[in-house]
Amino acid sequence: MKLEPDGAELFPGAFAPAQRDMLAALLAFAPPASPGRRLAPIPGLDQAVEPASRIAAAILGRQSRPVRAIVFDKSPARNWSVGWHQDRTIAVRARIDTPGFTGWTLKAGIAHVVPPFEILARMLTVRIHLDPAGPDNASLLIVPGSNRLGRIAEPDIPAIAARLGQAACLAQSGDLWVYATPILHASARAASPSRRRVLQLLYSADELPNGLSWLGI
Repeated sequence: MKLEPDGAELFPGAFAPAQRDMLAALLAFAPPASPGRRLAPIPGLDQAVEPASRIAAAILGRQSRPVRAIVFDKSPARNWSVGWHQDRTIAVRARIDTPGFTGWTLKAGIAHVVPPFEILARMLTVRIHLDPAGPDNASLLIVPGSNRLGRIAEPDIPAIAARLGQAACLAQSGDLWVYATPILHASARAASPSRRRVLQLLYSADELPNGLSWLGI
């Protein structure tokens, strides 16, 4: 698969073992009882994800930067599934009511909001794999090309997924997947669960209006 036209592309071995291990050490605080954690900025994380930032800059331009980070940690004790959906929220430093920005929520103490869809359409989602994600270990599933359909109404998602088909994003430790942020994606429960840690980053080259600031990493 390629980012154009499929909306997803694999960059094998983007993180060398030493880089991967340094990143894992920075993220070791993620609570074991939680499948995913939205991260407030962490000192040193920006430097630790530099291989991902170089790839994002080659796609979005030099102004791109990581604007949100989430850690997912699947294991035999934390084995969950998520149905087909689009990611539609961004994380900001503080709520400032702004035309076009709706659905304000507070998650893990962080302000989240649904921005105009054009902002999401220009963003990249990057998933850095600290562990393998094989066919039996809940690799991410995507609907290729669905990112080109704009905002998809919830009732239309199952039919679109059935029509366009799905692809499994298999990965080895140190691999990096890049996605167009609006792509339809899902995750099944692992059939043979082992630990599967992923750092998911959102990148943007946009500035937000009206004094809103990206949360950052």
